[in-house]
Amino acid sequence: MRRLVYYVATSIDGFIADPAGDVACFPVQSETLANIFARYPETCPGHLRETFGVTEAPRRFDTVIMGRRTHAPAVAAGLASGAYPHLRQIVVAHQDLPEPSGVEVMGGDIAVQIAELKNEPGLDIWLCGGGELAGQLVDLIDEIQLKINPVLLGSGIPLFGGDARPRELQAVGIEPLPGGVNLATYLTGTQRQE
Repeated sequence: MRRLVYYVATSIDGFIADPAGDVACFPVQSETLANIFARYPETCPGHLRETFGVTEAPRRFDTVIMGRRTHAPAVAAGLASGAYPHLRQIVVAHQDLPEPSGVEVMGGDIAVQIAELKNEPGLDIWLCGGGELAGQLVDLIDEIQLKINPVLLGSGIPLFGGDARPRELQAVGIEPLPGGVNLATYLTGTQRQE
C-alpha cells in the first residue's frame, strides 16, 4: 500500500506559513535546496527544475496533494499545468475551482477518496499542505517529515488545523541539513515500528 507522507516546511513553533499564508518567512539557502532536491527531486517545482539543475525522475512520490491555498501561488504565477506537472497533482477544494490541465480537483468526502488513492499502485503520496487539509487527513497520514526552519513565527497557519486530536508519534530520526534546517521524521498509526 502507498504511504501518505506529510512533507512540509515549518517554523520551530509549528507554523507552516505566516498569518497571511506567506512562506517567505522561511530562509532559503541554495545548499538547503540542493540537499532537499537531491533527496526528493520530484519536490522541485516544474518551473524551477532547470534553474536548480534537477533532472532526475521521482524517487519517492508520484502524486502530490495540496489544499486550494497551497495551490494558489501556482495559479497566481500563471502556471497553467500547476507547480508539479511531473507528478499527478490533486487539489482539494470545497468550492468550484477552474481545473487547469494536469491538475485534478477533489471535493466531497476527502478521507474516503484519499484512502482509495493509497490503495492504488504507485509510489508514495506527498501531502505538501496545508494545515487544514493535514488536519482533515491526520488519520490517514503514515509519515510526517518536517523541515524545521530556525525561525519562530509566533502565529500563522499551524501544521495541523481543524479536528486534529492528540496522538503519539514515533520519532525515527532527525537530520541536520545545510542552512540550519533540521529534517525530523515521525511515523504514525500502523507505520510505527515496535
